[in-house]
Amino acid sequence: MTGTRAFATEQVLVRAPGRAERDPTGSARRRAVLEIGLATGVPLLLLGLWQAASGLGWIDARLYPSPIDIVRTGGEMLGDGQLWGDIWHTTARVLAGFAIGTAAGILFGLAMGSVRLIQVALEPTLDALYVVPKLALLPVFLTMFGLGEGPKIALVAVTVFFFVWISTMSAIIAVEDGYREAGRCFGANRWQMFRHVLVPAALPQMFVAMRVAAGVAFLVIIAAEFIVGDNGLGYLIFQSRTLFINDQMFVGIVVVAIEGVLFAELVRAVGRRVTRWAPTDHERVRS
Repeated sequence: MTGTRAFATEQVLVRAPGRAERDPTGSARRRAVLEIGLATGVPLLLLGLWQAASGLGWIDARLYPSPIDIVRTGGEMLGDGQLWGDIWHTTARVLAGFAIGTAAGILFGLAMGSVRLIQVALEPTLDALYVVPKLALLPVFLTMFGLGEGPKIALVAVTVFFFVWISTMSAIIAVEDGYREAGRCFGANRWQMFRHVLVPAALPQMFVAMRVAAGVAFLVIIAAEFIVGDNGLGYLIFQSRTLFINDQMFVGIVVVAIEGVLFAELVRAVGRRVTRWAPTDHERVRS
């Protein structure tokens, strides 16, 4: 009887270290330069195309002023103080409404995420109010607060509230069972579980919601100033378009965009400082 023997040949996979592994510091520096170049290069390219289209007559400069004309008009408006007042009124309304809406959203979100009975009692009503367009509530706020600052601040506060409330409640509910079990193993009582386990685990998601709400707050206040404003950036944009002063209209639009980005980035920076243990957006993307 003859037999055959099969010998398995083991294959060893050898992987040489890549460029990033051989020089992690240099690789990180090059990646940072690339990211900064892309972040600044794309907007500059679009502005350059806009300027060229205006200069070559491809678009009507009376309707769409060139970036240089917009910058020149913005400088003149800053010089005579006209723009500063509108910036201040809009910013003050956003900050007041954002503070009120965020505080209420966090309070309701933490309570409803932690106590099931509170969630059952309040969620149907809040869900019904959430789907109502927020601008539709403006007449209600006008009746309640009159024609002053109250309706505009209330509109921003209500809008911000729903963004923060939903994300906070969801983040508390979604805290992993492993975290809760670890707290129980260490003998944490109800308050300690809430303070040292649930809130820290939910904080990153809460700051994401606040960052989104920061941008939405500017959307809402501009719309409110269109309708009932007598000052502010929304009023400036609407009146400039009505009077066919399009360069001033675009100045208002650009300032709103800059303010919205800066405010959202401020919230992001605060969130990074408060939640040092959470990965950044770039780290999440790379992983």
